Amino acid sequence: MNTFQALGLQERLLRAIETLGFVEPTPIQQEAIPQLISENRDLIGLAQTGTGKTAAFGLPMLEKIDMGKNYPQALVLAPTRELCVQITKDLVNFGSNLDGFATVAVYGGANISEQIRSIKRGVQVVVATPGRLIDLINRRALDLGRVEIVVLDEADEMLNMGFKEDIDFILSSTPEHRNTWLFSATMPREVRQIAESYMSNPIELSVGKREQGNENIEHVYYVVRAKDRYLALKRIADANPDVFGIVFCRTKLESQEVAEHLIRDGYNADALHGDLSQQQRDKVMGRYREKSLQLLVATDVAARGIDVQDVTHVINYNLPDELENYMHRSGRTARAGKKGISISIINIKEVSKIRQIERSLKRSFIAGKVPEGIEVCEKQLMHLVKRVHDVEVNEKEIAPYLDAIYGELQDIDKEELIRRFVSIEFNRFLEYYRKAPDLNVDANSSRSSSSGEVGGYRQSSGPRMFVSVGAKDGLDKGKLLRLLCDESGERGTIFGRIDVKGVYSFVDVQPDKLDAVMKAIHGIEYNGRTVRTELTTEKPGGDRGERSDRGDRSDRGGFRKEGGSGYSRGSRDGGSSRGPRSSGGDRGSRGGSRDGGYRGSRDGAPREGGYSRAPREEGAPRAAREEGAPRGEGFSRPERAPRSADFGKRDDSRSSSEDKPTKSRKEKFSKW
Repeated sequence: MNTFQALGLQERLLRAIETLGFVEPTPIQQEAIPQLISENRDLIGLAQTGTGKTAAFGLPMLEKIDMGKNYPQALVLAPTRELCVQITKDLVNFGSNLDGFATVAVYGGANISEQIRSIKRGVQVVVATPGRLIDLINRRALDLGRVEIVVLDEADEMLNMGFKEDIDFILSSTPEHRNTWLFSATMPREVRQIAESYMSNPIELSVGKREQGNENIEHVYYVVRAKDRYLALKRIADANPDVFGIVFCRTKLESQEVAEHLIRDGYNADALHGDLSQQQRDKVMGRYREKSLQLLVATDVAARGIDVQDVTHVINYNLPDELENYMHRSGRTARAGKKGISISIINIKEVSKIRQIERSLKRSFIAGKVPEGIEVCEKQLMHLVKRVHDVEVNEKEIAPYLDAIYGELQDIDKEELIRRFVSIEFNRFLEYYRKAPDLNVDANSSRSSSSGEVGGYRQSSGPRMFVSVGAKDGLDKGKLLRLLCDESGERGTIFGRIDVKGVYSFVDVQPDKLDAVMKAIHGIEYNGRTVRTELTTEKPGGDRGERSDRGDRSDRGGFRKEGGSGYSRGSRDGGSSRGPRSSGGDRGSRGGSRDGGYRGSRDGAPREGGYSRAPREEGAPRAAREEGAPRGEGFSRPERAPRSADFGKRDDSRSSSEDKPTKSRKEKFSKW
């Protein structure tokens, strides 16, 4: 069975499939479509991203619904706005030859009144994010009482984002006799519980080996110093002139920072995260799909469900906290049978995480070397030569100018002309990379060989700060680091050794950040005590046998586990608080560990530890900091890097991120 005609689909659907260029069904489509058409059964479909799951449930759904009835007969739940929109577009394409077919996408961040009007005009299929759907149900704008099919797409991600209560509420609003089709890349315990609670004797289909990912993806990692992470990203982009990729960051703030620095350095890049308005997000995605952007810098949630063809590279600027997220990230490339590369930029402490991923995926990763400057120059030079060789000459349009061009160049022979032409590009890169340092770090070296650098700051050096709270106040090193980051607005990379005593603590602070940190911390209330800070002459190592704190412990022994200290958090974009919500595509960021430390939450959500502070004026800085100064060592950029001509000019019509962030929800992480 290797044709769509053999799957039992009606002629009108087959014509649409042919128009879309589909030739042969994917394994999940071969397995799911015939069974869903012929039987009224619940189904669990396990398949990796990029394997055609939308068609696997969308085509049999369109086969079953009655186009003559203008009320919701099918409901598709998706975790993010982008995936919601993508599914809707696919269904419209599949149903292009079906008279009377109508569908609507409902998600937070868009005009709810327009969504309600679309529903009232009559639709057979509703594609929704959980939050906005609950809002419509509560407004009595949407009746699910006659829904016959419910699809849970990316079920693992919805549950990972904390939508369990929402799914319970939504499914309870649909008829008991409905068919439930659950599609997921993984099958964690929470997904299994949903299946047991709401599905009856489901068909189970598993395509490919579970948790082994796409075989067409080549996994590569580069080991660099934490402070060189951004330089490594640029070096990788320059060494791959035809890159069309997605750069994944942990937090909304980091994705915005990385994108802004790439733009300043001449790259065609932009950010995608939950703080952007829907209009801004649509604009960014439109430019990316049109390939006006070569690098999309995104968070995990914002990029979930992005289905863009020909993505060549996925670049993990930071490794995610969960294996599932790594799989979903890498699944953005090598779609529809094509090949792709997943790159991870790590520091020496994160090599153990790579080993864990290798064991989980049963795949060997390639230990890559960040190209040296001369290699980049060579790649860019040959790329230019290839472009010249392959360029299509518009004879008619260029003809009026040729006489003047020939006259200008007539005294230069062929060989000299070639040398001068290619030197225009080559010289720019050569000048920039002439003295470029080697960014690579030996992955087999001991920690001590890295000169004590963690997140770009040398441990147990610089001034020490006295803080008048300690273990008796319920603090450990992780909680104190979180407190420092939350209140100062700084990354954990600026803090060195942390010694927590009974009623006080000592912290090494990067010299140029010391005053700002002390001012930010001094005078706050923590568990009923007023915190006092001062400079101290106390030397590190006062307690025998006490080791220096090396920042984010999630980077030391592998991936963070549930029940840990809690300061190595991942990030989520968008969304709102639990329970019925008015919007719900994404979730708000709750911070995330960076190279050597924790990035505190900035959303006003309650924090652990019991400390409180007076409310700040909205938008006011957390600590004294030069306006516009870069955050963190990784963005201490040299002079602007040259870019090859095909990156084009900077588009100054970039989306801004001035909209207020949506609320965050309590996050839950699984073990790797």
